[in-house]
Amino acid sequence: MRYFLELSYKGTSYHGWQRQPNAISIQEVLESSLSLLLKAKIEIVGAGRTDAGVHAKQIMAHFDYEKDIDVDQLCYKLNSLLPKDIAIQKIYLVQEEVHARFDAMSRSYEYIITLEKDPFSINHAYYLKKDLDIDLMNKAAKLLLNYTNFKCFSKSKTDVKTYNCTITNAVWERNGSLLIFKITANRFLRNMVRAVVGTLVEIGEHKLDLEDLKEIIKSENRSEAGYSVPAHGLYLTKVAYPNTIYLTQ
Repeated sequence: MRYFLELSYKGTSYHGWQRQPNAISIQEVLESSLSLLLKAKIEIVGAGRTDAGVHAKQIMAHFDYEKDIDVDQLCYKLNSLLPKDIAIQKIYLVQEEVHARFDAMSRSYEYIITLEKDPFSINHAYYLKKDLDIDLMNKAAKLLLNYTNFKCFSKSKTDVKTYNCTITNAVWERNGSLLIFKITANRFLRNMVRAVVGTLVEIGEHKLDLEDLKEIIKSENRSEAGYSVPAHGLYLTKVAYPNTIYLTQ
């Protein structure tokens, strides 16, 4: 039987989602804890592979187990065993063929910039003491919806079959001293959101303009786009699936 984990984590202490040979990862901690509780070797598959330092407010992962599970009890025991910076919200029984990564309909991210020095936002937001043209940044963000090939924002050495992504929302919001970029798409390329944010920031600084953005996207060249902002300001906020996949709610 296949089960989905709905979880959140603070990525500061981890070398990303994916299991690494010489560094601690979210996947490794989850697999070790589940294997201990279920007394079987458990392997999990995540909806995405966040990089080192990136956080997740909501992410899904699946695992298989041959027996019925009391999902509420397992959720309680798992939270008791896991470190404080990883939390399980819920465990669902799902259709056996459902895949956490490939069956996701969309993924949403937020990137948080703090415009004022704040000791409480260390490792949680990118401190950027600059005057930014937020209206222009929003015009640039809206332009992204007109394109599908985002090779210019992808990490150079990455093994993907296509650089096409369908972005359905991209917007900047101001909340006091925080500047929050929200973006949703059917899929994202490696390092894509951080490269998009860095490019939009340069537009906000008037180092680039809207025509430059169009040419950057058409170039399909990572070196033409802006810098990649630090990982600690990035949050995966939602992974959406069809309601029909769930056998328990």
